[in-house]
Amino acid sequence: QVDVAAMVQLFGYVDVTDTGFIVAVLSIAFNPFFWNVVARWEHKTRALSKVFGSPHAACYCLGAAILVLNCVRSHCFTEAMKSQPKLEGWDCLWTYYSGLAISAVGTLFVVSSFLALGFTGTFLGDYFGILMEEKVTSFPFSILDNPMYWGSTAIYLGWSLMHASPAGLLLTAVVAISYTIAVLYEGPFTEEIYRRKQKGVKSK
Repeated sequence: QVDVAAMVQLFGYVDVTDTGFIVAVLSIAFNPFFWNVVARWEHKTRALSKVFGSPHAACYCLGAAILVLNCVRSHCFTEAMKSQPKLEGWDCLWTYYSGLAISAVGTLFVVSSFLALGFTGTFLGDYFGILMEEKVTSFPFSILDNPMYWGSTAIYLGWSLMHASPAGLLLTAVVAISYTIAVLYEGPFTEEIYRRKQKGVKSK
């Protein structure tokens, strides 16, 4: 069971009205909202493909924008942690190296996901009509679904522990929630794209 008193004490260190904290929350929530809205708009209108001359060029442009936004998110996350107090009991080598290990595992999931999917597979290429031949089942997809998202969440969790930051832990929870919502939103839509592909192949 969750120790409610401990949770209240932990997050008593966090000033959720701090401007930096609010900016970090907004940047975390904005990123998946942005790429889902833009990708669905592209899928419906093919507007980006027309502007950039090809689906691949458009996908690379969106991917670059997502990477920039992710850098902004990470900067806001780090600044929000720095502006709020550390948890003294966690400011030790054991917590630091535990966080480092968790971040390393998260990085492994993110990098291996990218290598398995490629750039267009990672950055919503299927919304641009760039479909993969078959579902990727190799590592890390053989271990868990959406390893890119949960690897990213693990990186933020580890980063928060390395800084002994209650604010970071709370922001990591926001990251996890935003990705959970993104998965619920993206999953059925992506499955429908591939269902239509299979239906088209069978009808030929």
